[in-house]
Amino acid sequence: MSRILTRKTAATLGVAILVLAILAAVASGGQSSITKARLERDLPRTFSNIYVKQAKILGHRGITVQSLHAKASCDKGGPKVADHGPGSDWICMMAWVDPNVPLPDGSAKFELNVHSNDCYTAGGPSKYVGALTITDTRGRDVTNPAFEFDSCFDPRGNNSPTGNEALASGSSSTKTPTEQAAATSTVALPSGTMAADNHGVIAPSLVCSVGKDGCGGTLTATANGKTVSTTYAIATDDHQPVTLPLPKNTTGPVTLKVTPVIGTAPKPTSTITVTAGP
Repeated sequence: MSRILTRKTAATLGVAILVLAILAAVASGGQSSITKARLERDLPRTFSNIYVKQAKILGHRGITVQSLHAKASCDKGGPKVADHGPGSDWICMMAWVDPNVPLPDGSAKFELNVHSNDCYTAGGPSKYVGALTITDTRGRDVTNPAFEFDSCFDPRGNNSPTGNEALASGSSSTKTPTEQAAATSTVALPSGTMAADNHGVIAPSLVCSVGKDGCGGTLTATANGKTVSTTYAIATDDHQPVTLPLPKNTTGPVTLKVTPVIGTAPKPTSTITVTAGP
């Protein structure tokens, strides 16, 4: 008899706990603390701090949390899935400003695995954030902190809309992967501020889009009426820093221009601002 009572008591307690959980969910609107808005605020904050750390490893100067102007637009599981709750189906389009590595489409896709404890793991495309290992200024191969990273956000943090929806819609390509691979590759130039080294050398990165044949041609820099040029050759869906020795003590606006031989350049010119080296 005691065993039967014990089982009945346990079953009753189990039902009571379940009912309380349901009532708590109803009282809170059934909404998870994991939301689109909270991820859109935390991901740029975390990414910016990590990206600045990566820039120091690579020796890229002038990169700060403020200069990156990072933004995110997140979505969970597509248009038919509510944008809240844990899961590995979160996609966030990220935009930031780094003259060393331009974003041809204006943003890059990050995949998030968001856990029920308000923490997540994020990873972005290696052509923009680098591979698992990168080479530091001493020539050593070290772990890339921006390749994949973890973060946690305040479950009681600001949940008002960020208004970043246009970021995702403006960066989405209308071409399928097959169509992109069959199209002619395009090269994109950097913009913004870039520091020269002690010898007046800059190394702007050119980005070659997905497509056939890759990108190749001539890169020219013009400053104070003087011009220097060099050639570039970049594989499809890749980026590469191109070394340009500017005239000594060159600072201020510098015009970059590409003349493609392989691939195309929808925007063949850009302007960067060069600052003096350390």
